[in-house]
Amino acid sequence: MTVSSGFIFSSMHLYKTSAGPLCVKNNDNFLINELWDSLINRSELHEYLSQGSNKEKKISETEAHALIDKASAPIGNQEVWAAGVTYLRSRDARMEESKESGAADVYQKVYEADRPELFFKATASRGVGSGDVINIRSDSAWNVPEPELTLYINSSGEIQAYTIGNDMSSRSIEGENPLYLPQAKIYEGSCALGPCLFVPGKPISSDTEISIEIRRSDKIVFNNSIALDRMKRNLPELAAWLYKSLKFPVGCFLMTGTGIVPPHDFTLQADDKVNIKIKGIGILSNHVGIC
Repeated sequence: MTVSSGFIFSSMHLYKTSAGPLCVKNNDNFLINELWDSLINRSELHEYLSQGSNKEKKISETEAHALIDKASAPIGNQEVWAAGVTYLRSRDARMEESKESGAADVYQKVYEADRPELFFKATASRGVGSGDVINIRSDSAWNVPEPELTLYINSSGEIQAYTIGNDMSSRSIEGENPLYLPQAKIYEGSCALGPCLFVPGKPISSDTEISIEIRRSDKIVFNNSIALDRMKRNLPELAAWLYKSLKFPVGCFLMTGTGIVPPHDFTLQADDKVNIKIKGIGILSNHVGIC
C-alpha cells in the first residue's frame, strides 16, 4: 500500500528491523522494501518517506510494535564520528580531568577555536542499539556516559535525520594524557545509537532538550538535562567541518557533543541502566557491561 502523493508529514520515525526498514507516519506503520543504506542516503529523505512509494507495505500496530521492540541500531555501513568540547560544561570537565597531566589549556583552546574537535568513534560492528549492553573498560577507573544528539548526514554532506547517541568515555584514561583519547573513546560496545532515525520536515529545534537518567539497583543515582541551544557550535557547522576533506559513500553519523557531565565522584558500574531521552526522537536505553 502506498501513501497518497502530495501529503507531507511533519515528522516520521524510521526503525531498522529484522523485517526491513519500518517507517511510522501519523501512527500508521509501513515496511519499506529497500536496503537501509540506499534508503537513508538520499537528499530530501523527509519528502521521499512522506510521499510513499510502491515499495511500502502497511502493517498493523501489533506487528509494528513487535518489530520496534527488537529494532537494531539505525545504522548500516556508516562510520560514527563525534565532536568534543561543544558545550561549556564539557570544556570545564575536560580541563578538570586533565589538570594533573598539564593539558587543561588544550580544551580551552579548542572550545574557542574556529576548527572543532572531531574524532572517529566507531564502526557499526562496535556500536549497539537500544536495549543492548554498552561497555565500560576494565582498565579505566572513571567511566561516564555522554548523551548526545546525533546527526545522520548523507553522502553529500546534508543533514537528513537525527537519533540519540551515547558516546561512552573513559575519563581516567583521557585525563591521564589527551593522546590516549582513542583508547578512552574507541572500544567494543563504546557507542550506542537509537532507537530510530527521526526525520522531521525542518531542522530540529534549538530548544530541544536532552535528558539522562542513570539507575543502579532500580534507584536513580544521576539525572540531568540540557537544551541544544547551550551548544557553542551549530549543527550544519559541525557537519561541514567533518566533510571538508573526507568522503562518506553511504553517509555518516556525527555525535554532536555533550553538555551533561556527572560529578567527579560518580562512575558507571556494571548493571547500571542508562536512559537517554530526546523529545521527538524517543529513549535510548542500555544496561552497562564491562569489556
